[in-house]
Amino acid sequence: MAVNLIGRNFLTLKDFTPEEIRYLLDLASNLKKLKYAGIKPRNLEGKSIALIFEKASTRTRCAFVVAAVDEGAHPEYLGKDDIQLGKKETVKDTARVLGRMFDGIQFRGFKHETVEELAKYAGVPVWNGLTDQYHPTQILADLLTIEEYFGTLKGISFAYVGDGRNNMANSLMIGCAKMGMDCRIVSPKSLFPEKKLVELVKDICKETGGSITVTDDINKGVKGADVLYTDVWASMGEEDQMQARIKLLSPYQVNMKMVKATGKEKTLFLHCLPAFHNNDTTVSKEVGAMEVTEEVFESKFSRVFDQAENRLHTIKAVMVATLGTK
Repeated sequence: MAVNLIGRNFLTLKDFTPEEIRYLLDLASNLKKLKYAGIKPRNLEGKSIALIFEKASTRTRCAFVVAAVDEGAHPEYLGKDDIQLGKKETVKDTARVLGRMFDGIQFRGFKHETVEELAKYAGVPVWNGLTDQYHPTQILADLLTIEEYFGTLKGISFAYVGDGRNNMANSLMIGCAKMGMDCRIVSPKSLFPEKKLVELVKDICKETGGSITVTDDINKGVKGADVLYTDVWASMGEEDQMQARIKLLSPYQVNMKMVKATGKEKTLFLHCLPAFHNNDTTVSKEVGAMEVTEEVFESKFSRVFDQAENRLHTIKAVMVATLGTK
């Protein structure tokens, strides 16, 4: 089936069919091979990209900038103090101004409603670099990394362990379901994902052959898992809850005991980063390793830096697919 995503927004994977996600993953893989070969197709030659950031970023910002430059586009970084978005000017008005000047807009911030409003009024493709509710570009990178490791996505058992109601858990459930995977959300009951979203994911699984399990039973959740995935215990904006989260989530730390509990010899460990796995950052000096131990993070099971690199290739695919001219 031919796939044409030109002009589409990329706000959540709920909006994309399994065939369209497959197209993006295949395109990312091809663009990655071309970059390794030193070939730059410059599919975005002459385009200008607005990069709006309310939240700080390493991987998302760098991936969008390098991807744009590789493909011949001009990226313009717009931090929270650089434009009037939501302060002296409404999101609607900002969208209409930027849409007249730029060919595409990336937004990374807090409210998902903001990126939806940008998409509604900009008149050009808008891409979600992260909101409090969803993080779709990260999921594409995760799926590509899993496929590179196992050679397939269909039927892979995937266990996300930790905060089950944050943007990563939300997006991973959707992405895994779309690709026919066995997804488990393993978290305390107080951090279970919203029932409405779980029901939506169950409906997707009926069509794709995937499955979804939400449990607070760690052994049940990780047994037979091909992939163990975790994220920070307090998302951006929730730092004041850190001590409470440490107390609640400490049993869900990914350590070697948990890796062995999968019963798999080739378990893959992933983390969207940044990770508190040692005592080498400002935060972790105070609290030490949290969601994953140093032993697992630096082990043969970990592919977190392959995963981080794949942010570049998958983001490039999203921009080329929705904005490219070739």
